[in-house]
Amino acid sequence: MSARRPLTLLAAVAAIPLSALGVTACGGATGSPPGHGSGTDASTPAPPGALSELQQSFTTVISRVTPQVVQISNPRGLGSGVVFDGKGDIVTNAHVVAGGGPLQVTDSRGHTYHGTLVGSFAPDDLAVVHAAGASLPAATFAEAGSVRVGDIVVAIGNPLGLRSSVTQGIVSALGRTVDEPGGASLPNVVQTSAPINPGNSGGALVDMNGRVVGIPTLAATDPELGGSAPGIGFAIPSALVTDIAGQLVEHGRVVASHRAFLGVDLATGLMTGAVVVSVQPGGPAARAGISAGDVIRHIDDQDISGPSGVADALATDRPGQTVEVGVSGRDGSPATVKVTLGQYPGGRRRG
Repeated sequence: MSARRPLTLLAAVAAIPLSALGVTACGGATGSPPGHGSGTDASTPAPPGALSELQQSFTTVISRVTPQVVQISNPRGLGSGVVFDGKGDIVTNAHVVAGGGPLQVTDSRGHTYHGTLVGSFAPDDLAVVHAAGASLPAATFAEAGSVRVGDIVVAIGNPLGLRSSVTQGIVSALGRTVDEPGGASLPNVVQTSAPINPGNSGGALVDMNGRVVGIPTLAATDPELGGSAPGIGFAIPSALVTDIAGQLVEHGRVVASHRAFLGVDLATGLMTGAVVVSVQPGGPAARAGISAGDVIRHIDDQDISGPSGVADALATDRPGQTVEVGVSGRDGSPATVKVTLGQYPGGRRRG
């Protein structure tokens, strides 16, 4: 039996100019004449009935959803976004708009709009951008529990700046918890075999009813191969997207994150565990007696190997829940304390 190889995750944001792709224009003068490999011969047989129906389903869904997906760019690179409502609000990934700078929104027809950041919530890697003057069709989001493993899905976005590109696959798994390169731990994500490439971040993963089932965010990479791990991508589920985006639109910030909060800043320990660098005064950890210099060794029955381990352990917990936290003091003495988790702060309103 071969050893299990770790996979790393790559946020699907593009910072590559389109000219770097080596894409060439397809002029009619250089194409093959009809009947000589052009694929346009009128004598080509039509696909069988079932295949024809499936093909028609794809074209119908893609033509309906493509206008609901936009490109978002800033000085750092580009990603995608999904039209959230009829008022010009667009939901995307927080890492797409991170770093500040002017935002430009481009729709599927090539029309551009000035974008302003309404609000961002990094723990769930979601943000809302408002496109001034845009009148775009709003997407339909799938309800919680309506997505099944094996469902056919298509990813629509702007990989490597190729606007309105489409890839196809299935829902491979549900309920995964994955860690982003920036440290956020995302629970209950949708795993898909539809290829997710740089620039797909913030776009749409849709089912064959044209409903958005998730926001593509990450693609897995295999460090041993030095490249992508084919057919392993992850999307933030639609129920979480609509919840967080709705709060950002209404309040400019998240007022109910549903995410557990320990109230500590952490660093990697010399061996195992996560070192508590500071403790929020009056926060959950402080009330339980955890202090700076302590090392968190486990949360409930989950061993902690670093700060990301704490994020993983809390990813599926909820505010108000009580957990047992095993710590070592500055003198190495072990202790286990009970911590009632708080509500993860939702950040401040954008101006």
